[in-house]
Amino acid sequence: MLENMLDYIRIALYAVLIFLCFLIFQTWEKDHPKPLIAPLATEMEVSSSGRFVPVAETGSNKQPLAETVAQADSGPVTTPAPTVGQIIHVTTDLLDVSLDTRGGDIVKVNLLKYPESLGSKQPFLLLNDDPKDLYIAESGLLSKRGPDTSQTQALYTADRTAYTLDLGQNELVVNLNWEKDGINVVKSFTFFRDSYEIKVGYHLSNQSNQPWEGHFYNQLLRTNTPPPNHSGFINLATYFGAAVSSPQTPFTKISFKDMEKANFNQTVQDGWAAMIQHYFIGAWIPAKTAVSNYYTRVAPNAHYIVGLMSQPLSAAPGATVSTEAKLYTGPASAALLEKAAPNLKLTIDYGWFWFISNIIFWMMQKIYGLVGNWGWAIVLVTIVIKLLFYQLSAKSFRSMAAMKKLQPKIEILKERYSEDKQKLTQATLELYRQEKVNPMSGCLPILIQIPVFIALYWVLVESVELRQAPFILWIKDLSQHDPYYVLPFLMGVSMFIQQRLNPPPPDPLQAKVMMLMPLVFTIMFANFPAGLMLYWFVNNTLSFLQQWFVMHRLEKETIVRKK
Repeated sequence: MLENMLDYIRIALYAVLIFLCFLIFQTWEKDHPKPLIAPLATEMEVSSSGRFVPVAETGSNKQPLAETVAQADSGPVTTPAPTVGQIIHVTTDLLDVSLDTRGGDIVKVNLLKYPESLGSKQPFLLLNDDPKDLYIAESGLLSKRGPDTSQTQALYTADRTAYTLDLGQNELVVNLNWEKDGINVVKSFTFFRDSYEIKVGYHLSNQSNQPWEGHFYNQLLRTNTPPPNHSGFINLATYFGAAVSSPQTPFTKISFKDMEKANFNQTVQDGWAAMIQHYFIGAWIPAKTAVSNYYTRVAPNAHYIVGLMSQPLSAAPGATVSTEAKLYTGPASAALLEKAAPNLKLTIDYGWFWFISNIIFWMMQKIYGLVGNWGWAIVLVTIVIKLLFYQLSAKSFRSMAAMKKLQPKIEILKERYSEDKQKLTQATLELYRQEKVNPMSGCLPILIQIPVFIALYWVLVESVELRQAPFILWIKDLSQHDPYYVLPFLMGVSMFIQQRLNPPPPDPLQAKVMMLMPLVFTIMFANFPAGLMLYWFVNNTLSFLQQWFVMHRLEKETIVRKK
């Protein structure tokens, strides 16, 4: 049993070493990225405007969608000169949006309630048309007769260049208009108060003498440029890439590397397609029960695309057709995502212990509603967790206290069998059996703490509610590391004090290694979120107070028995 305990300690040390090596490798890999694999140009059709159009599959051949429908026009296809659109500005209580009348794309979104950085008055820029870190939301009606074709995007007109959601107004509709050869199209954007959802709809009226056929597509296009994070550890841990959902598979990650290796194609009813980054999400959500083809592509200029295309739409002469989808572009808040679409909240990835993370975050939300401070919510949640495991921890601490009392007898055995380690081990185990002491029971508090520690780590890393959340004094952002490293230092001190209450390992070398662990952990976790260090410090403090209390009671009980 003693040998097993030493083996567990060695395994823990090896795990820490492997973890550090993994972080070093990940950092090196980010600093030395592999060159992108050039995708096949035939997978996307490049329009004259420089944007990319999805393709439709006809049998075994992939062709630009606009050339697979509405074959009535058999004349030669010409490539017109690129058209320049006008920017339409839309402001709501939560969003500042820029629409491009060329294609009716959403090319910029500022989140007005989320500052770019702590203390900044500049809102966070989620979508933008800067070529260096391009990230836009595109949508269109593809048909050989327009409004969008494989070569051109529609150039819409608008009544105004600026729209504002006024006080007392709960809904704002912005209409863009297009007309050609008897095809009249209204592309509408509907914005809602207190919402990050934008409804994008088309209403097409066919006033010509020929039928119109086409497809509705929605896609998110961006470069592989991760947004800057405040911590290198967070940058390594959080997911940056695409994801899709279906009723059969609620959440499927599709990384940029996956996109380079193969195209994703799947026909799905309902679902959604999203681009995920730390704290924020962009997602296209089709109309309920709509059947769409979901796809990913990598364009030749290293633009990564995830999107969906509808089933064929048609309008006979004199008829109309309407379709719509919605775009969520905002914070990764579980309540908002759950309201926007089924399973969209799964984009908040809590890792293996997600079920524990959900419970912890639920408790934190309830406590935050009472105290109004996320730091104190962490402290109180830690106290609740300690109370839940109080009896189990007390049992372990009793065993550890008994182990500590046996140290003088163990020292005698060491002197007696100093030349024979096998006999020393046998004699030690026999002593444990006689005294009814289990040396492994002292490890239970640590084993219990590990899943909770990991679950809380993911809550602090993934929860946008804790972004720029202050605690007290110098802690202005619980999602960033302590700027003065006070909390990591206090965590190390509390770990050292707790360690002093435990019996030292029998092996002298192992004892020296264990003495260094508080220092190693302090350095290793110095740049972790301040909220996590707060939890660990409070947890360690409560643990050694409980351990001291249990040991003090045992001493009193021993004195009473002797009397």
